Amino acid sequence: MLLNKAQQQLLLALAKESITHGLKYGQTLQINSHDYATELQTIRATFVSLAINDQLRGCIGVLEAIRPLVVDISENAFAAAFNDPRFPPLTMMELPQLAIQLSILSATEAIQFTSEADLISQLRPNIDGLILQEGQYHSTFLPSVWKSLPEPENFLQHLKQKAGLPSHYWSDSLQVSRYQCQLIA
Repeated sequence: MLLNKAQQQLLLALAKESITHGLKYGQTLQINSHDYATELQTIRATFVSLAINDQLRGCIGVLEAIRPLVVDISENAFAAAFNDPRFPPLTMMELPQLAIQLSILSATEAIQFTSEADLISQLRPNIDGLILQEGQYHSTFLPSVWKSLPEPENFLQHLKQKAGLPSHYWSDSLQVSRYQCQLIA
């Protein structure tokens, strides 16, 4: 389900409002999903990415749809601004420079493959986000990561490293799923 322009703008405004509320009160903006249109109440998985001067400033999300879209956006915006362990909490001085990007995920689909070469041949640059799982190791890259890692082999190697595995690791028990995103910026 693709959202229209007005719904997209509403979600961007909600993400910013959640971050602003966090700066003022130190907690997530509490919202009632029933106050929003039915399309915005659907249970969806999202990521919220924050950048300042085209540099990542925070990115938090969930891969599994567990709460209404508007709630997920509000929660993930707050978490990206204040709880991403890679960055210090956002400050009020940074807010005017902040660029917000929302990724609304489709359902995931397992990829069936017989070898690493087979998997690489099935990857769709600039379309798919990937989830890699190997026992306790797991990681994901949103489709937007293809911009910085455009070669499928390189994309997969970095995804393994993000999971804590060596870049050339391979196992027949490796699991990979794909998803797509509607990007809102």
